[in-house]
Formats: sequence, C-alpha cells, structure tokens
Amino acid sequence: MGLAGNGAAACIFSPPLSPLMTCAQRQLNPLQSPVNFSSRLMSRNPLSVINRAKVSAASTLVVVPSETDVVLPPPLEVKEIDAKCSTWVWKGYNINYLVYPEADGSNTSTNPPLLLVHGFGASIAHWRRNIPVLAQNHTVYSIDLLGFGASQKPASFAYSMEVWAELILDFLDEIVQMPTVLLGNSIGSLACVIAASESANSLVKGLVLFNCAGGMNNKAIVDDWRIRVFFPLLWLIDLLLKQQGIAYSLFNRIRQSNNLRNILLSAYGNKENVDEDLVEIFRKPAEDEGALDAFISIVTGPPGPNPVQLMPNISLPILVLWGDRDPLTPIDGPVGRYFALLPARLPNVNLYLLEGVGHCPHDDRPDLVHEKLLPWLANLPIT
Repeated sequence: MGLAGNGAAACIFSPPLSPLMTCAQRQLNPLQSPVNFSSRLMSRNPLSVINRAKVSAASTLVVVPSETDVVLPPPLEVKEIDAKCSTWVWKGYNINYLVYPEADGSNTSTNPPLLLVHGFGASIAHWRRNIPVLAQNHTVYSIDLLGFGASQKPASFAYSMEVWAELILDFLDEIVQMPTVLLGNSIGSLACVIAASESANSLVKGLVLFNCAGGMNNKAIVDDWRIRVFFPLLWLIDLLLKQQGIAYSLFNRIRQSNNLRNILLSAYGNKENVDEDLVEIFRKPAEDEGALDAFISIVTGPPGPNPVQLMPNISLPILVLWGDRDPLTPIDGPVGRYFALLPARLPNVNLYLLEGVGHCPHDDRPDLVHEKLLPWLANLPIT
C-alpha cells in the first residue's frame, strides 16, 4: 500500500495516527509481544503495575491467550440490522439507531441496558457479532453517530468529539431513559469517555473501551516524537484536504472495495473476519451525500478532549480491552501506555491486553472480548 492507502487506514479507524506515524510504528516498534511490553512497564514503574498490596489481581494488566474459545450465537445479518433500525430526530438531524431485542414489553431484566458506539467509518453493523451475545442478558442499543452509517451527513457541519458526546447523552435521556453502560471502539470509545465525564445525572452506569483513541485526529498525539517530527506535514495534509478536488480524489480511492479490504486487513489480527460484509459496512455509507464533507471535517478539525485528562475524573466501573496488534493506537504509543498503567492508578479500572488482536477487538476476536466482557457486566454493582 502506498501513502494514500496507509493514510486511509489511519483515518478510517483512528484519526490520531497519520500515515507516516503508522509506518514509523511498524518499523520502529521494538516490542514483539504484549508480555515483553508488560515486563518493560514493570521495570519502568514497578509500583504502578505490580504493587499487589494496592492493586487487585482483577485490576492488573492481563494478557489473554488467543487459544481461548467461547461458543457464540451466530452474528446478525447486515440486512436484518438494517431492517430493525429506527430513526431518531436530534437537533433536526436524522440519527439511525437499533434496539435489540425489539421492545415489546416482555423484557423484565434488571440488568442495565447497553449502548454500542462505533469507530471512524463504521456503523451499527460493525457490532453484528456482539449484539446477539449481549442481548441474552441486556437490552442492547446501538447508534450511528452523526456523519456515519445511515445517520444524516449534513453539509458543512463542524464535527467534533463534543458533538458526538452530546448526541450520546441526549440519546440516553430521550430514548433509553435508564442508566446505561457505554461500549465504544476507537473515537466512539473516546466519545463515551467524554459523555461519562460530562454526565451529571447518572445517565452512565459504566464504560467499556476498545482501543480508545487519543482524539478525533492526528493533532491529539503531540507527546509522541513520531508525531512531532511530522507535525508540519500533518498541517500540509490538512491544507490539501481542504482543496475539494484533492480531497475527492483521495476519498474516492479510499472507498474502493479493494482498498478498504486492504485497510481492514492491516487493522485486524484475525484476517478471517475481514469478509465481504465487513467491507460493505464501511463502503456503503461512504457513497452517501455528505460523506466526503464528514471525512474532511473530521480529519482536519480540532482533536477534542484527551482521555488522559478525562479518565481520572470518572469514578464509574471501567473495563478496557486492548488489542496488542493494533497498528493505529498501539499499546506502546502514548495513549496505549497511559491506559496500560491506568489500573494501578485508578481502582475502578480493569484492563486486559488481547493477544493477536488488532484495532477493533469486538469484531476481530469477539470470543476473547465476550470472555472478559460478560463476567464484568454480570458483576456490575446494583444501584
């Protein structure tokens, strides 16, 4: 893949990493396994990881072996998801969302509802392997953020992390109307963090973060030398993307099926899950009117709040699941390192490093994710 292809990978999943950043990580990353990384963390700051007197075993950084298998219900078909979705009007914009199973008055479960929030370029259907499993014990909601999936993509809209966080909180208030556990991937994960940090009325009951992004785009990661070296180039890329012809040419190349497949393959550890349905999940919304405007606005806009500043202010139960083969928000990057050390600093955080898993753990290896997620959900405090 050339420069444009790698740039597409960075933009689709986690804009905090530029194409040059992604290449640099692959070439310069000295870590060959999550075990080696854990050892380095311990040697650099032993009190933060192995102080057993202050950190419970459940809260330490744990490497989950890839051999573990959990029997899963079959994933939902994309067509079935599309057929079951509804529209909610938010601030005059149509927002696509799913409730599963559909509310019919028969669900008397006392378990909290769940809201699934996708990452950049994805949509509700990216959770197709998770929804049936989670719905066995919870009412599951999922939403297409403004600018993605089947939600409206307004022209000349100034997208921001804060807008998506506000959308999430309003959705909880108007549609779910119950304290809810938020589950997010990449920038969806960060949007959930922001929403939880701003929730003053107990709308959020807990957080599950899958490879959380550091911001909406490259400008967020200023404390990594690889970004600082290429920072002038990032501003040049911003300038070029604001030229309509150049932006359209790049975006048109990204949304071609073969390029999308290559991007997805580079971001997934389990290549078998990069199927035709997954490619279509990313390709189809990119054909919508307003998709190009959303792409430009998000890549060139302000990065938004940083999770490093927000996480210490959140006292809710938090589960962090991180794929160790993520080329976009790697565990040895500034955001990954911060989250890896977080359980020793915050007793409400549990973190598991998933072996052989890429940027989208929930779809890459749902068996490993469910093995850790379901017990965590079952043990949430009842309030």
